[in-house]
Amino acid sequence: MISIAQKDRIQNSLLRWFKRNARDLPWRRTKDPYAIWISEIMLQQTQVPTVIPYYRKFLKTFPTVRRLAKADLSDVLTVWEGLGYYARARNLHQAARKILTRFEGKIPGALDDLLSLPGIGRYTAGAILSIAYNKETPILDGNVKRVLSRLFAISENPADVKTGKLLWKISESLIPKGHAGSFNQALMDLGSMVCTPNAPLCPDCPTVSFCKAKTQGNPESYPIRQVRKKIPHIYAAAAVIRRDQKVLITQRPPEGLLGGLWEFPNWEMDGGGDLQKQLKIRIKRELGIRVKGNELLGSFKQTFSHFKLSLSVYRFQVLDGRGRGKWVFGQKLHQFPMSRLHRKIAKSLSPGLELRRLNS
Repeated sequence: MISIAQKDRIQNSLLRWFKRNARDLPWRRTKDPYAIWISEIMLQQTQVPTVIPYYRKFLKTFPTVRRLAKADLSDVLTVWEGLGYYARARNLHQAARKILTRFEGKIPGALDDLLSLPGIGRYTAGAILSIAYNKETPILDGNVKRVLSRLFAISENPADVKTGKLLWKISESLIPKGHAGSFNQALMDLGSMVCTPNAPLCPDCPTVSFCKAKTQGNPESYPIRQVRKKIPHIYAAAAVIRRDQKVLITQRPPEGLLGGLWEFPNWEMDGGGDLQKQLKIRIKRELGIRVKGNELLGSFKQTFSHFKLSLSVYRFQVLDGRGRGKWVFGQKLHQFPMSRLHRKIAKSLSPGLELRRLNS
């Protein structure tokens, strides 16, 4: 149990430190719940420097919930393009529509209402409520878990249900009345700037004098590190198929990895087989066209959250067949939202659809 004196020390030390050291971030210059919601969704699994230009562009394009809700999903994905984890953009769009119909276009100020929206979990809801509405709602992301685990020397795995409940309880108990937003953001900044996973800057920490992990002399051992599972390696091949002055692109299903994005036709292949032969068979069977050519344009490697990808890109010319998908002029490809990798392929096309060899 945390004593009142201990709680006061933590609260006062963190709030004083935050007042002097808070990061100057664009979403901290507003109390608009909509802008804060957008920033919190973008910051999921993405670093602050990467998010800032996307945040500004997104708010310029969709300055209100209504504008976002009324936009086509394709336009939302285009603005999001390159930021990754596209389910976040799809959830934002769906949530905006629900906010418009169920909450009259206003971001809800109640926990249960926020949790009913796509893409908003307990942490995001707590961040919105505390920062935008200054409500005493706790937060618990990776940074905060690390800070609290070290402060109280909690050695159990934060991913365990029991430990997670304990950390949520501690986070909630520490919030000072009237300063929820500042305190929660102080926890975020402390974990990001000082109480880092490796080589924490303990001399710069405002809570070092009452950090139990530091007292024990081993703060880096908290929290316990999870053993990462080996992720599979997938081999795939993509086809740039030309017919006259157009190329064929296909759209991914609306849900799942890269949902709703457009791409050049591609399939998972047997890494040890003849990729060109496998690719031609797939093109004929699944797209209904026969092609000629087998020029390798380039190979790429990319790591996703759950697998590694090796993608070989080949160029083909249509012999016969209409094809399944959309035939697009090269200069129009920018109108279709694509993943970073397929955008790189698209940018290699000249207006006349000549291609230069790609570099991985």
